[in-house]
Amino acid sequence: MILIKIGGGKKINLDYICEDIKTLIDQGEKVVLVHGASVIRDEIAKKMGMPTRTITSPSGINSVYSDKDAIDIFLMTYSGLVNKKIVAKLQQFGVNAVGLSGIDGQLWKGKRKTAVYSNDGTKTKLITNNMTGKVIEINVNLINLLLDNKYLPVVCPPALSEENEIINTDNDWAVAVMAGALKIEKMVVLFEASGLLKKFGNESSLIKTVDKNKLDEYFTYTQGRMKKKLLGAKEAFRQGLKKMYWSDGRIKNPIINALKGTCTIIS
Repeated sequence: MILIKIGGGKKINLDYICEDIKTLIDQGEKVVLVHGASVIRDEIAKKMGMPTRTITSPSGINSVYSDKDAIDIFLMTYSGLVNKKIVAKLQQFGVNAVGLSGIDGQLWKGKRKTAVYSNDGTKTKLITNNMTGKVIEINVNLINLLLDNKYLPVVCPPALSEENEIINTDNDWAVAVMAGALKIEKMVVLFEASGLLKKFGNESSLIKTVDKNKLDEYFTYTQGRMKKKLLGAKEAFRQGLKKMYWSDGRIKNPIINALKGTCTIIS
């Protein structure tokens, strides 16, 4: 079984990804797909006059401030617009996909953070109305039910809290927990770069191999969302993952080429 995570960038080529997924399934591989939608979410939020706001933790990690309005936009873009477009695209390639959010069938259960800290200039604020949390439990039976009946699960946030509230959750962390629950050994992560770069924006500075036991040493090369990808990778390996591929979601055969090693391989 292979777990594939697609980033939320606009330059990701869904046709190339769906073509590879079809090839893998035809070869007898079971595939689970998880996706983001951050860029489209931000565009729609801005058009609606409620631009996405971010929180920076004392440790320097950025996350989305998720009040009620932000959650509504999240649902519209992730589990609505983007999820269904990906499902439709897979159907065009002959893959019988089923779109799910973490809410459906209690697929992703998480623990809501009752409070978070945010840097505000020289001060630190306590925020209590932020609907966020970390995924801690996966409905493995639902995923296996779909896979056993030849359906491809296409999964996205948000998640459901222990009190059955809708909560925003970090996708990279959720995927890591999913990898552990499903006993995934290989995960392919696709985004708008050829892999982990030593110099931001310089495609020729690709780091080909990373020791999973030395991931902390690579935070110096990351900016923005990539920091969360590293944190998610650490958790995925802690959960039992054997190999992770960070690859370019813009190119032809992005998954097949990643599995051949033309990317950053963490192991």
